[in-house]
Amino acid sequence: MKQLLLKQKQVLYFVIAGALSAVVEIGSFKIFSEIIPQYFPQELDWHHINFPMSNIFSTSLGIITNYFLSIWFVFERGKHSKKREFTYFIVVSVISTLISLLLFQVFYDEIFKENVDLKFYVFSVKMQSKIAAILMVSILNYAVKKRFVFNG
Repeated sequence: MKQLLLKQKQVLYFVIAGALSAVVEIGSFKIFSEIIPQYFPQELDWHHINFPMSNIFSTSLGIITNYFLSIWFVFERGKHSKKREFTYFIVVSVISTLISLLLFQVFYDEIFKENVDLKFYVFSVKMQSKIAAILMVSILNYAVKKRFVFNG
């Protein structure tokens, strides 16, 4: 029973850490996707990839935030050294970033077609796509990081 409660607590902390990281990622994506195209117009469509720099920069900030929240609140240190653990975390995160970029493109080009107006906030197609990609990749991240990065 104690093990089950600890597991549920870990999942809850992972969700909270993920939510905070997502706020950093989504907020910085919003900022980057408004500013970068002013200086690099190809950011809007670079070889049929929408907002590549905004996605990479915001995802990087989200990854760094998630790493520190993960080691402080979610996972216990595994059998790896801190250096190896960080390396594994980054490798998993880079792969997750590529998957997230791919999902963003699919959502942006194929799934979300209209803005969603909640009266207090309008979710643009790009924001809907970013949020959906984050949610999809989060499940994969938890499983992989728990099994391979922090428990070795």
